[in-house]
Amino acid sequence: MTIRAFGIRFARPAGASGLHSALDSTGKLKLPNLLIRQLLAALALALVGKLIFARHGWWANSKTHPVAALFRAGCRCLSALLGCPFRTVQELGLAGTETGPGGLVRRLGVFDATMLVMGGIIGSGIFVTPAEVARHVDTPLLIVGVWVIGGAIALAASFVYAELAARRPEIGGQYAYLRDAYGPVPAFLYGWALLLVIQSGGMAAVAITFARYFGDLVQLPVADSVVAVVVLAALTVINCLGVRSGSNVQSGLMLLKILAIAGLVVGGLLFAPAAAAQAPARSATTSTLAAIGAAMTPVMFSYGGWQTASFVAGEIRNPARDLGRGLLLGVAGVVLLYTLVAFVCVHALGSAGLAASKTPATDVMRLALGTRGATFIGIGIAISALGFLSQGMLTAPRVYFAMAEDGLFFRSVAAVSSKTHVPMVAIILQGVAAAVIALSGTFGEILGYVVSVDFVFFALTGAALFVFRRRDGDRPVMFKVPLHPFTTALFVAACVITVIATVWNNLANSLIGYAILLVGLPACFYWQRKNRAVAAQ
Repeated sequence: MTIRAFGIRFARPAGASGLHSALDSTGKLKLPNLLIRQLLAALALALVGKLIFARHGWWANSKTHPVAALFRAGCRCLSALLGCPFRTVQELGLAGTETGPGGLVRRLGVFDATMLVMGGIIGSGIFVTPAEVARHVDTPLLIVGVWVIGGAIALAASFVYAELAARRPEIGGQYAYLRDAYGPVPAFLYGWALLLVIQSGGMAAVAITFARYFGDLVQLPVADSVVAVVVLAALTVINCLGVRSGSNVQSGLMLLKILAIAGLVVGGLLFAPAAAAQAPARSATTSTLAAIGAAMTPVMFSYGGWQTASFVAGEIRNPARDLGRGLLLGVAGVVLLYTLVAFVCVHALGSAGLAASKTPATDVMRLALGTRGATFIGIGIAISALGFLSQGMLTAPRVYFAMAEDGLFFRSVAAVSSKTHVPMVAIILQGVAAAVIALSGTFGEILGYVVSVDFVFFALTGAALFVFRRRDGDRPVMFKVPLHPFTTALFVAACVITVIATVWNNLANSLIGYAILLVGLPACFYWQRKNRAVAAQ
């Protein structure tokens, strides 16, 4: 067999052994189907190219640069062996980029968008939340069922946000949807809540979670808050180096997260003994419905985060297409992973054992593989927490950037680095805000405010699709929500029900969250008045 690539001939000698023994008569690997070949090729080509060569900008002159040409020749040979066509540099996301809004550059593709969606949803909570769910509902069917229900709502949300991305492919994502649908005040309040409650509080809590698991693994005699601040500072620096640097780190960590969850699922199913069947402690009555409502709060909190990928729409090469695809693929992947984790936890621990567990994922892996299993999942949780922080540091600053661009925040936050083309001031602001909360120790209280505030804006964003559909008329878009208005109404209703259930079960924290939200009104009016004064001069 002979392969030609860039004028170079690569021949396979007759009767060759080793790797070539896995090749058939045509020189292709003996893999079971085309899908596996495509996955292998995509992983090899995309990861190597994205993580190494795009960093140095060699693809801008790939026809003349010898290193780039050599790498492309290797790609041709590898893809020929794997039996799938070589992808162009444009398809791999390694070519030159176009300028986006406000001096940002469009360097992200559908793979990056998918990893951002999954990374924004999967944090460290999934390794603990199944136990919280089991404390509200006490049968295996209900424990797994609420995750399926939450997944259906998350999929409906992905449909809604995919169409919104197609209609408004703008920097800031959800902020832009709220602004264009309802005006600047609701959009500002969302950005305000994101900075003070939703994003910064969540990142502070996850940073402390990472620090605790990291400290247990390495036995480092340093306070958790110090480790958290160091990690936040490191991720701030990485994201200041460019959107590609931040995306590469986030994508790599996301792949490691998937491997950790896959290890939990496989270990729990194959090696952990099944728990004995247990009789439910509650009959199917009104109290069960109330329990399901209470269980949905931690479930929806765990599924939250799909919207953050929309924040970087201004840096995605084709946001109207690629962001929608990333949302659908990413949310579907998370639903599958979360449902499998819930099933494995119930399978290994039983409903009562799961409810009594403080660290269900660790308990499952300890049953399956002993101390080594517990250590493995501890590393996985630390990586998962780190990946969530990386994703948040990449995406959320784009909202503050968009607010500043609209004149609703400090103008300096809209500054873009001439070298790295990222909103450096906004990124530093996010890092400082999360670090301050981590040092203050108030992140636990702030997390209690998140769901009640966040899902108000989810409901408003879902309802914005009705506004855009009426306003835009029959304007063609690349994606439309299937079964609209029923799918959209389902998502909005689910968000409203989640808010009501959260307020009912945690009134004090919810009221504090809304108070923080309302404090943003004077700030919004201040910047609006300042803009009018500047415009009048």
